[in-house]
Amino acid sequence: MRPSLRRSCAACAKSKSSCDLGTPRCSRCTRRKIECAYANEPSTKSATPGPPESGSLEPPGKYDGLMTYRFGHFDPFDSYPPTRLPREHVQRLIHGFLNKIAFQYYPLDLSATSNPFLISWWPLALGDPALFHVSLQTACLDEELLAQKGFQSSELLMADSVALLRRKVEDVSLAMQDGTMNSVITLATIEFGKGNVKVGRMHVDGVKKLVDLRGGINSVRQTSPLTARMVSWVSMLIMGHPQFETQDDYGIGDGIPPIPEWRLESTVNSENTFDVNALEIDPAVQNVFVRLRNVMQRAQQVPFTTTQIHDLTCFVVHRLLLSSNAAACLVSPITECIRCAIILYMFIVQGPTYYPHAVISNEIVIRLFEHFRYLAPPTHMVDSLDVWLVAVGMVASTGTDHLQKFMERACEIATTLQLHSFEQVLVHLRSVLWLDKSNIEEMFRSHWDIIFNLADPTESSYLAAFSASPDMTGAMFI
Repeated sequence: MRPSLRRSCAACAKSKSSCDLGTPRCSRCTRRKIECAYANEPSTKSATPGPPESGSLEPPGKYDGLMTYRFGHFDPFDSYPPTRLPREHVQRLIHGFLNKIAFQYYPLDLSATSNPFLISWWPLALGDPALFHVSLQTACLDEELLAQKGFQSSELLMADSVALLRRKVEDVSLAMQDGTMNSVITLATIEFGKGNVKVGRMHVDGVKKLVDLRGGINSVRQTSPLTARMVSWVSMLIMGHPQFETQDDYGIGDGIPPIPEWRLESTVNSENTFDVNALEIDPAVQNVFVRLRNVMQRAQQVPFTTTQIHDLTCFVVHRLLLSSNAAACLVSPITECIRCAIILYMFIVQGPTYYPHAVISNEIVIRLFEHFRYLAPPTHMVDSLDVWLVAVGMVASTGTDHLQKFMERACEIATTLQLHSFEQVLVHLRSVLWLDKSNIEEMFRSHWDIIFNLADPTESSYLAAFSASPDMTGAMFI
């Protein structure tokens, strides 16, 4: 009888705890300073030949042994589902997924011992042939894009992924599994990234039905936070608008929940902050602005984890886009400017996750500029809000045709308010909405420093400094 998949060390298995399978000791045993033993260590025998390159897939349940060397700092499992690719190719793709793709999917956590695609997704894939094929496909696409020699292997993996998924969705109990939902939403990103928008959106519709079977996105989140986060975020990016509702400010409802800090009372010092209450803006947008500023003020005292920032971003962006759909054309330009700028600022703070947000971000940049045009003298008095709006617009539009327009407006605002340095600009930014992060501050500083050094805002050196456009077509993932 063949040894079963290695799922945990003896100590973790006995205590029914999650095991990260680290060697020579897992992290849990290391922390507790206890013996760490694996009942079925990877075989040291020569690798057996993989399945034939042609022919049908073997039935799920048959597995091949994995090679014995380790990928970086991550100890691979001793078996994996069969594929129609040669063994050496599969092992290379596994290496690519564990060492590159996992961190491109989830750059919020660059630790091999805690990245959810290594400690949660990958163990699941080893027991789920469909998810395993989809995971290999992400690494294969990355490899083939770099090689520029066609997509033969990834197309083979795609065909087999779809075939395996069709079998799963015929059984409701299998269709509701995390592995099925992870597979479908990943196929959606692959198809969308390849330009097959209709097929990508069809997959999103499919995963939404699976979420409904599980009782809603919040129910999925209770047991499978990674799956819920990825499904809600990626489906919004692909469809261009939210696919799930949000809970209310106090966490009531079955939609995407706010972080706990969202419902706390305001602690913002009003003396040094821009008074948003004096503006005639939509109450829903004003509520988000005030609560978000309070949350960011708390984050200055106790820094948020990257996962907290991601959850905050997901909730805020969904809430603002949903209220935008409800308000239709009845809102003022200043309301729409604040709505768009908050969304873009959250994109900037979080950075790309799971899949590039360049497409939806560019659409919102256009909306911001269209409404920002109406906030100009003599009917509008320039103040700190204008500084913040144009600053967010410049950073968000980097690499697009809209950058020069925001840059020209920034020069006008700097002249009106007699701003001569980024330090002066930063005072205005902090008074409106700001999260102190060195990398974020540097992004904003780089734009303003160039503006203050230019006599002519259309000078080519400025545009050359930011001429590198975001890759919106080449990468399947970030």
